[in-house]
Amino acid sequence: MNKSVKIRTAAIIVLCTFFFYSCNSEKNKVNQKSDNLKIISYNVWYGFTEVPERKKAWIAWMNGQQPDIVSLQELNEYTHQKLAEDAKSYGHAYSVLLKEDGFPTGITSRYPIEDIYRIKEGFHHGLLRVKIQDIYYYVIHLHPSNWEIRKNEIDQILKDVEGLPSNAGVILAGDFNNLSPLDSEFYAHGRLEPFFDEMDKKNKDVNLNQGNLDYSVIQEVMDFGFTDLDAKMRGSSYAFTGSFPTLIEKEGEHGDQRRLDYIFASKNLVDKVTKANVISTDTTQILSDHLPVVVELRLDY
Repeated sequence: MNKSVKIRTAAIIVLCTFFFYSCNSEKNKVNQKSDNLKIISYNVWYGFTEVPERKKAWIAWMNGQQPDIVSLQELNEYTHQKLAEDAKSYGHAYSVLLKEDGFPTGITSRYPIEDIYRIKEGFHHGLLRVKIQDIYYYVIHLHPSNWEIRKNEIDQILKDVEGLPSNAGVILAGDFNNLSPLDSEFYAHGRLEPFFDEMDKKNKDVNLNQGNLDYSVIQEVMDFGFTDLDAKMRGSSYAFTGSFPTLIEKEGEHGDQRRLDYIFASKNLVDKVTKANVISTDTTQILSDHLPVVVELRLDY
């Protein structure tokens, strides 16, 4: 072997070694576990089809938040590729869309998504369950206008949870379209009952439960053992922040502020939560008709 061939061979070996370690370094960087986990749940109102000009601002907001997991509802007119492109734009290499018709839900992640489970039958919008970093995530969007159907849907979800390993960490994140008994004092003004009564009569909906606000769906989730993280982390100076409606321009009457969006955690994750709140800012008030819920956990890996 002459000298020039030896030099070229050595160069090739060096380059191959560099690319091997570089690729593995990037792979490990993507797959590595983090002690800090930030989760966002966001209903993005018809997939931004009503306010397409807000999409860029939403992507910028997401980049500023630097989340690890994002549960999304109302991804109308989204395809698997479109969600993947959005996810990539805020640093997520992984994404899953429930379906491409109706009101899809989806999830994006900085880390690999495993055990993907899609359910359409028995749910108004469908249900998506995945596992990320050993935690099971349910992306939830319950029926918009009938508490009895919502209760049936949550019964199915909790039954599915029962089938998971007994020590599984579980997160329920999404738009539950139902009120929490932990917020009942903030609805004592009495303005929601006549609003829902009119909606029920006009549209043949079933929002009121025998003339009263319904708390049974969220109560059932808590009775099962899940913790409402936003409510848990409220301090003494807490001022109620509903997640719907926002200040975004939208036709029709939408009633008083109320909390419809939640992130619940199983018992074995609750003491790991360091922050949880509905984020209401000048920006989030005009990105969608719902506000995002953000939770941060400190995990021990």
